Amino acid sequence: MILINSRIKFRHLHTFVEVARQKSVVRAAEILNVSQPAVTKTIRELEDALGVSVFEREGRGIRITRYGEVFLRHAGAALTALRQGIDSVSQELFDSAPPVRIGALPTVSTRVMPRAMALFLAEKTGSRVKIVTGDNAVLMEQLRVGDLDLVVGRLASPEKMTGLSFEHLYSEQVVFTVRSGHPLLESRRSVFEGLSEYPVLMPSRGSIIRPTVEQFLIANGVASLPTQVETVSDAFGRAFVKSSDAIWIISAGVVAAEISDGNLAALPIDTTETRGPVGLTMRVDAETSTPLAILIQTIRQSAAEIMSSR
Repeated sequence: MILINSRIKFRHLHTFVEVARQKSVVRAAEILNVSQPAVTKTIRELEDALGVSVFEREGRGIRITRYGEVFLRHAGAALTALRQGIDSVSQELFDSAPPVRIGALPTVSTRVMPRAMALFLAEKTGSRVKIVTGDNAVLMEQLRVGDLDLVVGRLASPEKMTGLSFEHLYSEQVVFTVRSGHPLLESRRSVFEGLSEYPVLMPSRGSIIRPTVEQFLIANGVASLPTQVETVSDAFGRAFVKSSDAIWIISAGVVAAEISDGNLAALPIDTTETRGPVGLTMRVDAETSTPLAILIQTIRQSAAEIMSSR
């Protein structure tokens, strides 16, 4: 068993970080493949060793305490260091480069990352690459605890950027996307007046652009939408919009190719005020491996090519 000090063991750190990620003892137990009482016992042992509470009850769930937030930064760094050590040993054993783990929001998954990966693979680093997508909140938490090396997407809110750094690549806005031939494309009424007559696909509440979209709608007199579907699935969004009269409010980069090809269309709305920075988010204390540094360069190049083609 790996000892961090005389009382805190690796299992304490691993369990604590997973509970912090899931914000649930039950879900953490499922992921760790142990019983719920075992997770609870481990957290209590950790709290006894630290002399403070790291979690507290909040309604039917739990939330991390201020002391827990402080400890999470160090626990995540410790686990990251251990993973890097294991990766280094694996590299020596199997003569392969360390893996690169990237979180990519949908806005860059369809535009920036394909070109960036093509450039990266051409460098023949031999590194294994893992690319995951999802809510910004989920990806940022995975980055914070060391499960990801880099997140590519919109800049998070200031309170979510503690211990993280951001490099701006470009800015983009949201668009109101519909199928070609949608009734609102030919309507003489204000688009905002017609929104209530159609299903509207909205960014989920965990997404980075949700507050921006809500503020934009309110500013234009839309207080509520009768038929609203929340989704982070770009595959579902494309399929549903193409086969219905739904309106999809999404970052421009997700649907840029379809709009350019004429398969989808953007409603005539000036969404300039929804523009926000897109770039690279990393932990400030993270070491950058050579493969990761190369991938970052290819992402920069891909983003620059997109900007120059506008």
